[in-house]
This record gives sequence, C-alpha cells and structure tokens, in this order.
Amino acid sequence: MSSQIACPECGAINHSRSQTCRLCGAQLHKDKAPGRRAQHKLLRRTDFIAAAKANQAATQKLVIVLFVIAAILGYLIGWSIQLSTGAIPVETNDPILFFSTWGVLGSLILLLVSLIWTWIAFKRGDRIIMKMTGAQIAKYDQEPQLFNVVEEMSLAAGIPKPLVYIIETDAMNAFATGMSPHRASLGVTRGLLNKLSRDELQGVIGHEIGHIVNWDIRYATAVSVLVGLIVLISDGILRGSISGGRRTRGIGSGSRNGNSAGIVIIIMIVFAILAPIVARLVQMAVSRQREFLADASSVRLTRHPQGLISALEKLGAETVKFETANRATQHLFIVNPFRNFSDKVSSLMATHPPLDRRIQRLRNLGDKKFD
Repeated sequence: MSSQIACPECGAINHSRSQTCRLCGAQLHKDKAPGRRAQHKLLRRTDFIAAAKANQAATQKLVIVLFVIAAILGYLIGWSIQLSTGAIPVETNDPILFFSTWGVLGSLILLLVSLIWTWIAFKRGDRIIMKMTGAQIAKYDQEPQLFNVVEEMSLAAGIPKPLVYIIETDAMNAFATGMSPHRASLGVTRGLLNKLSRDELQGVIGHEIGHIVNWDIRYATAVSVLVGLIVLISDGILRGSISGGRRTRGIGSGSRNGNSAGIVIIIMIVFAILAPIVARLVQMAVSRQREFLADASSVRLTRHPQGLISALEKLGAETVKFETANRATQHLFIVNPFRNFSDKVSSLMATHPPLDRRIQRLRNLGDKKFD
C-alpha cells in the first residue's frame, strides 16, 4: 500500500494513514468509518452550526494561550528588574532561581493589560482592523451593485447585512471582520469591483458572508489584535534587554547580581524572540481550513460554484501589488495579499491553502447539493 494518498476533493497529498485531508479536511478513505475526532472535523466542514461552535471554542482557547504568554513575559520582566537592582531576597540560596515577587507583580500587570486589550479587541476590533487596512465606508448611491449583492447573500444566510467598506486600491481582494454575525463588516477593494463580473462578485461576497456565518471573523479578528499585543510586548522586552545588558556590563564581572541579571536577560531575549514567532504561527494556522469551509459556504449560498471559481482564477492571475497590505491582517483576506499561492510555500507558514487546491475542490463540489 502506498505511503501517500491524494485527497479526492482538493488533490493535496496526505499520509495514507490519515483519515482526513491535511488541507481541506475531506475524508480520505470512503470505505473506512472515520474515528470520533475525524467525524467532528468532517461535520465542521459543511455544517454552519458545528463550525460556529468550534470557532467560538477556538477563540476562547486562543485568548487563554495569549494570556499565558503575557504572564510569562511579565514574570521575566519583573524577575530581570529585581536582579538588575540587586533586590534579591536575603533568605534565598540561589541568586538566580528564586521566587520573584517582582515577577509576580509583572505578570499581574501584563495580565491586566491583556484583559484590557482583549476587551478592546472584542468591542472595537472590527474598527481597528478597518483602520489598519485603510478601508472607508461605502455609499449605496455610489456602489448599488455591491450593496445589492451583499443584501442577497445576507438574506440567503439569514443574517443582518454587514457594514460595507471600500479599500481604494487597484489590487483585487476582499475580507470580513467583526465579532458576531450581528456586528460584522465586509471590505472589498476597488480593483475587485472593477475587474469582476456580477456572478464572480457574488461568489466572493458569498465566501465572506460564509466567514461571518461560521464565526470565523471573531477568531480571525481576535488573532489580529492579540497577536499585535504579543509582538508589541516582545519588542519592548528586546529593547529593554539591550539597555539592561549595557547596565549589567557596567556593574562589573565580579558582581554576582550583574552575572545573574545577564543570564536572565539572555533568557528574556530568547523568549521575546520565540513568543511572537509562536503567536504568528497561530495567526498563520487560522485561515487554512476555514478558507475551504468559506468556499463551500459560498457555493451553498449562491448555488453557483463557477462564479467563485472564476473569481479565484482572476485573483490568482492578479499582478497588481496590494501596497497597503499589512501582515497583521493578511489572514483575513480571501487570498493572501502577499501572493503566496502555491504548494511550494511551507504549510506551516502559509495563511491560506494553495489557490489551485481550492479551485479543484470547488470543481469537485460543483455536482453536489448544499441543502
């Protein structure tokens, strides 16, 4: 038996022992009953309610993970400051490995900052994202076709019409953001409006409405804002560690405190480098399988897969650069604005599945019914 097997829907290569596709989540062995975990993955692929519940749970887990990272960063900051100032407890037997009350205080402070930041993310995250992308509110009298398509797709999905924004760039792209289907926003570029037919535009809008219905937007928006906090804190630690290292050298090689602080500064620098990398990997993983679900949602809403297929083909052939694209929001868009479309891109670092795989899966879904 071959050690590899191609996905029957998207064509991605998987290990023969895998039950579901690593890219789109499709069942690989039709003749074998999937395990319990695989059954949950298969259900989330086309079930709006199951996907929404999974994404709400994922949002909660993400917040907890980022809180833990913030708490560790806070402890390291307090610990380093306590060592640098020589305020080591008299009763300690180890000049480095001791319980730092300053570290605990640092953890509490950063946890408080994280709580405030999370509140901001869940209350105003959509507005923050719109400002980051340079989007402006659209007007019905200027974009009647866009508004009509958005209203059609919202009605088909059974949700309120999201706020509609325009990004003034010739590059083609679109995204959705917000915290719930009742408080969502949708943005499209001027290039997309100018270059797509109505059917193609409907396919793209259906995809973005799919993200809203499936609660992908809440998870993706939280990732954008909270990952930014981790990067900001880590950058501050790196800057502080550099100045702290200079002060440590000034203390002298014979100083126990100076040597201890130097060791902690090294630990802080390593963690400050790794923390944003881990946070970015979380960000990259957000979109990959959710894009397949949003594509399937578009087919279910429009009943016309060829519209989205044609739109994705045009997006893949696009040569105009998205000059105002931001890496903090790249996972929100229907295609990555930095153009990493192929299988050659590391699956670990890619925000989206390969475009040709998405198109192939849509073609395979064309003959199926989405009731």
